[in-house]
Amino acid sequence: MASHRHQLRQATLILPKTGQRVKRTITFKDSPGFDALDRQHSSSEGSPLLGPIRAPRKDWTPRQLLQATVTQRLRRGWQFMNSRTGRGVFKCSVAYLLGSLATFVPFIATLLGQQDGKHMVATITVYFHPARSLGSMFEAIMLALIAFFYASFIGFTSMGVSILFGRTLDLIALGHAIVLVVFCGGGLGFVGWIKQRLGNPLVNIACSLTSLAIITVLTKEGAVQAASFSDDKIVQVLKMIIMGVIATTAVSLLISPISARTDLRDNMISVTDSFAEILTLITRAFLSGLEDEIKTKQYQKWTDQYKKALASLDKSLREAKFEHYVFGTEREYNLEARLVECMQRLAQNIGGLRGAASTQFLLLAQSSTGAAGQHFSLTSASTSDTDQAMTPPSDQHGIVTATGREEEALRRETNTPHFQGFSEDVTEDQSISSPADIFKEFIFHLGPSMKSLAFTLREILGELPFGPGPEYQIAIDAHFKPSLEEAIELYTAARETALSLVYRNKEINKHRSFEVEADFEEIAASCGVFSYSLQDFGKETGKFLDILMELKDEIDFRPGGRTWAWLKPWSKSWKSIVFNQGKDVERDAHNNRTPETATEFEIRSPPQRKSSLTGQAVQSRNWSYKQRLWRALSIFRRDDTKFAIKVGVGAALYAMPSFISSARPVYQHFRGEWGLLSYMLVCSMTIGASNTTGYSRFLGTCLGAVCAVIAWTISQGNVFALAAFGWLMALWTAYIIVAQGKGPMGRFIMLTYNLSALYAYSLSVKDLEDDDDEGGISPIISEIAFHRVVAVMTGCLWGLIVTRLIWPISAREKLKNGLAMLWLRMGLIWKRPSMEIKKNGLPTRRSYMDLREEFEFQRFMANLENFRSAASSEMDLRGPFPKSTYEQILKSTNSMLDAFHAMNVMIMKEPTASSGEAAILRYTVDERAQLSARLSHLFQVMASSMKLEYPLTGALPSITHARDKLLAKVFQFRREEKDVSGATDKDFALLYAYAIVTGHLGKQIEDIGNELERLFGVLDEDALKLQ
Repeated sequence: MASHRHQLRQATLILPKTGQRVKRTITFKDSPGFDALDRQHSSSEGSPLLGPIRAPRKDWTPRQLLQATVTQRLRRGWQFMNSRTGRGVFKCSVAYLLGSLATFVPFIATLLGQQDGKHMVATITVYFHPARSLGSMFEAIMLALIAFFYASFIGFTSMGVSILFGRTLDLIALGHAIVLVVFCGGGLGFVGWIKQRLGNPLVNIACSLTSLAIITVLTKEGAVQAASFSDDKIVQVLKMIIMGVIATTAVSLLISPISARTDLRDNMISVTDSFAEILTLITRAFLSGLEDEIKTKQYQKWTDQYKKALASLDKSLREAKFEHYVFGTEREYNLEARLVECMQRLAQNIGGLRGAASTQFLLLAQSSTGAAGQHFSLTSASTSDTDQAMTPPSDQHGIVTATGREEEALRRETNTPHFQGFSEDVTEDQSISSPADIFKEFIFHLGPSMKSLAFTLREILGELPFGPGPEYQIAIDAHFKPSLEEAIELYTAARETALSLVYRNKEINKHRSFEVEADFEEIAASCGVFSYSLQDFGKETGKFLDILMELKDEIDFRPGGRTWAWLKPWSKSWKSIVFNQGKDVERDAHNNRTPETATEFEIRSPPQRKSSLTGQAVQSRNWSYKQRLWRALSIFRRDDTKFAIKVGVGAALYAMPSFISSARPVYQHFRGEWGLLSYMLVCSMTIGASNTTGYSRFLGTCLGAVCAVIAWTISQGNVFALAAFGWLMALWTAYIIVAQGKGPMGRFIMLTYNLSALYAYSLSVKDLEDDDDEGGISPIISEIAFHRVVAVMTGCLWGLIVTRLIWPISAREKLKNGLAMLWLRMGLIWKRPSMEIKKNGLPTRRSYMDLREEFEFQRFMANLENFRSAASSEMDLRGPFPKSTYEQILKSTNSMLDAFHAMNVMIMKEPTASSGEAAILRYTVDERAQLSARLSHLFQVMASSMKLEYPLTGALPSITHARDKLLAKVFQFRREEKDVSGATDKDFALLYAYAIVTGHLGKQIEDIGNELERLFGVLDEDALKLQ
């Protein structure tokens, strides 16, 4: 065994910065200073600027304690002010102060005319606040203009209809009815549909803006009711939008500007550094056989950083797209989008490594249950020498320089084939009686090559993709790509040699029991999947280097110059920026959803075969007119269509008093337009979401009204005092919006404050027409605030009534039905013949899911997460919503979808399999069919339980036996048919991945079954009494 240990410790590796091939002892020991934050421009934000904060001591006097507390608070306040969030809060307050000048400065107020609503400039600065990146500001400007044009179209068209029926046809009542139904109900219903369909925070804000403009023109201004044409209000709205946008944009650009491109590069740095460390930790855990290696705080820290940065990549990329398009660097954006996609594929490979390691840990734990000593011998053999090597490194992270004798051996080795050091004298047959023994044999032969490639990848990823800010120079060395290619070549050759030596051991090929053969092959599967995933990770890193080199050439030389192709309406770039629903221009084609794919609970299937379509066409000819009508009206059975209709109906009913002469004064006195706007803001797809929004809206309105009354009472209408109060209010609400992430609450507070305090100031300076209401030049602030609160409360209550009475949609029911449908669909997908064997004996691989279907699954899971969040706000007599249980169910379901994707990627690597792989697939066709049927059955059982809310039986079928049969069959093929069929170790990769994925699915299904038992209990005789 000493010889084994020596071989395990020494490894031939490639130093990526020089391309030199050396022999080193790799320890993967943590190196000081190797941290992602060291290279990020924003790294200093979280560190104290005034030195460390001292903790209070027990022997301090009260005076010292008070002094220390005040100093501590001041330091923390200063640190917050200098952080990105603190600067964002300050920017929001400055933008609001500039927006309020449209009310306070007479010259600017005169430009907006004598009409009500000048406070809307300040409101726009709150809604489209400047604490966002430049790209997000560009998007906000675009959406604000689109909102204005849509509101203008609705306003002018409704005026034209009113004039036509009122003056030409003398049917003013009919004209009002058409305006009320078509333009008020239909126009606002379409706004609600867009808001629900896109689900973008900026789109939601733009929808609020266009709703305010439409409601003001249709119900308050009076031109539509009088059958006259007036563009005063629309022109005023345009001026206010321009003023508000100019104020926020100026503040965003001049005060601590934020670049989405910089954020994107920071996120890329964080992701690649996380990849480097996570790869190191997983490899070390796999080689040692100890799961504790990936349960440490260090691993959790890197995992959390990786998840956070990876989740921010899409948002940063989308915002960076607007910056690139405005500055004429579209090609640079396209390359960055490809980098992000490559990072996502690297993340999938990391998931494959983690899954293979988890399978190994589970098997070793089961083996150690009956043979603790064997498990101990494994860990001691694989880790003892590593522990001995944990000495301080010399000049590289995690390696120890070789001795002179080893250097001499290395020079001889460079003239021999790769890894000739694996000689026959170390292939003696070792005693193998458990999975731990066969794993020890695998690690002895594969360990050095795995360590070598992992080390090279870590060193490369630690330098990529950019240098420190603010320059962010692309950090790519000319030696990286050839060094990586040579390292992969070394690894591939070493793996083939090592696997050949492992399976040459006669002890492995002995006849054993069915269960032992399955355990042996499962160990082989986990080692095989880990080794292939590591190789795939290396190849994907090579592609990452290629794209990064292209990006470097584009930035340094820009051979095509700057382009603004998105300005051409017929170009692909124009469609990408206008219909922004994908992550990049390459994916936009897959996100142009048809009406059939837009439903909340419909997941698009792959294209049907021609024969199926033909049969369906023949069947459709025999349909009756009722069936045809039912099918044609299917669009009205979709949840989003129902939601748009009920929003429109509710808006039309609420706005009806403004078109009735006797009721219009009451509507105007109690500011019905703000109640209708509150209704639009409260209406959400589900009852729970409406409850949450309604609560935030009402509470924010009450707080804003109270603050307005206090500010007006203290200032007595003094413009400077009101401006100061407004600035303080903006600081407070900006903290709520930016720092706490409670956007609706902060916006509602500020909107009510503006409606009360700024409106009162406009009354006091005679800046409005018909200003006798609510006190005239001596405004009664309490009455103004009261009217706003009543209007908002009425709108909120109306929204809750409409949401609950007209086609009510319960988030709890949608979540349960959605999970049931998803599981049924997953069961059907797993039964798809993804590996069909043609007559010529070569199987053609068909994916489980096409690209569009994967996007639909991602969207569907996002909807389920939203339903889970909304369900917590729904009241039910059966008790509170079991949030943690459903959270775990969704987590397991998402993990299964990741496994589906991993299997999909594995299948589609090569469209046509080799002859050896064909032989393996034919040999295991029955076992795979049984395992697939068992998994599909389990998906159906779970779906039925969730749909019916019925308990599960106490004895669910398990996939263990079917999976063991498959693994044993693969083991038999390797022993009896491999040499005859000409299959290579590479031909086993697909089935190895299949075995790992099915094991993962079985584990997740078991976890979901446990959660279902917590929800509904276990089926027994008491639940089946015949009555």
